[in-house]
Amino acid sequence: MHPIAIYTLTSSLHDEASVAGITDRFLGEIFPEGGYDFRGEDFTLFGDHPVDLIFVRTGGTEGIFRDLLPGLLDAGIRRFNLLTSGKSNSLAASMEILSYLRGQGLDGEIIHGKPESVRKRIGKIMQVEETLERLRSTCLGVIGHPSDWLIASGTDYQKIYEKLGIWLEDIPMEELLEAIKESRCHEEIPEAAGGNLSVRDAFPGAVRIHEALKTLIVKHNLQGLTLRCFDLLGAVGNTGCLALARLNADGIPAGCEGDIPALLSMTIARAATGSSGFQANPSRIDTETGEMVLAHCTIPLDLVSDYTFDTHFESGIGVGIRGHFPEGPVTLFKVSGDLNRFFIAEGELIRNLSEPDLCRTQIAVRLDPADAEYFLHNPIGNHHIVLPGHHKQLLTAILNRI
Repeated sequence: MHPIAIYTLTSSLHDEASVAGITDRFLGEIFPEGGYDFRGEDFTLFGDHPVDLIFVRTGGTEGIFRDLLPGLLDAGIRRFNLLTSGKSNSLAASMEILSYLRGQGLDGEIIHGKPESVRKRIGKIMQVEETLERLRSTCLGVIGHPSDWLIASGTDYQKIYEKLGIWLEDIPMEELLEAIKESRCHEEIPEAAGGNLSVRDAFPGAVRIHEALKTLIVKHNLQGLTLRCFDLLGAVGNTGCLALARLNADGIPAGCEGDIPALLSMTIARAATGSSGFQANPSRIDTETGEMVLAHCTIPLDLVSDYTFDTHFESGIGVGIRGHFPEGPVTLFKVSGDLNRFFIAEGELIRNLSEPDLCRTQIAVRLDPADAEYFLHNPIGNHHIVLPGHHKQLLTAILNRI
């Protein structure tokens, strides 16, 4: 099945042969290599393709669409992409149809312009729909409850499932602890441990946590997880930083402190961009310049150009990651636990730091000062996700679709 289906609306007042010629030329300019399923006036499969386009070929089609709409709504369709060539009053009819949709509380847009811009817009729509499809039927594990201090990071499991098709599964911490007991470490101490004796002593235990999490991923068919990691300090005398850094590098979103909104943000970002995300705490903010410092003891190993191992900052035990996140464009991202709010800002990573009173990986990012104000006036919890590259347009389009 082609990923794009094209349906048509045509007034009976127009000559079919003439309209067909315009259609062939118009679609040939947009899709010079084909790659679409032309369905014409047969709407029975509408909604079965990743992207469905309604080509409003002529004016006088508003009533035709109005009569079709109840059946499309019964099939669960709530968004409509109206394609117009700009000929035969097709744009005017599309505007009337879109106004009607808005009046019904429905979503949609008119795709119009030069062939290249139309092609690009359809590509963006395809990217959004493919991301949403990748997220559907995703299972994310919540290992232990969210940390006690995450008082503003509650999550509505049912809303997450209804909006994204993501299922959140609670997994008792005892199950992880049992898996850690049964796991083994078969790795030599890596060079990244250097001469730090505490890290070298802790490394085998950190690897066992990683192996245990992989066991739970297979057992529960997880595509991502968040871990109430501070419980491990007392239970096994170690931390989950290394395990989470490795899992993210292997393409499995893995967050710490049981922060479910942060995990959701990481999962959405990976589905959209293919990139890992750095779950970090804002530590300092200068709202006049827009410069802020973010830090955490775990960072996906595929995001750093080099790294060394250190102990976990707060506890002084386990294996934390001191990574060098390459300078350049970044995006800061966070969704709320009910997906009703989100924050997205593009900025520049301007330097890495190594301060003694912060978590091990530390970065300085420059944002627009207006974006920096958000953190002091209306933040979504404390953790935020840092992604390499600029992705605001894509992430905004995805979240506006749900």
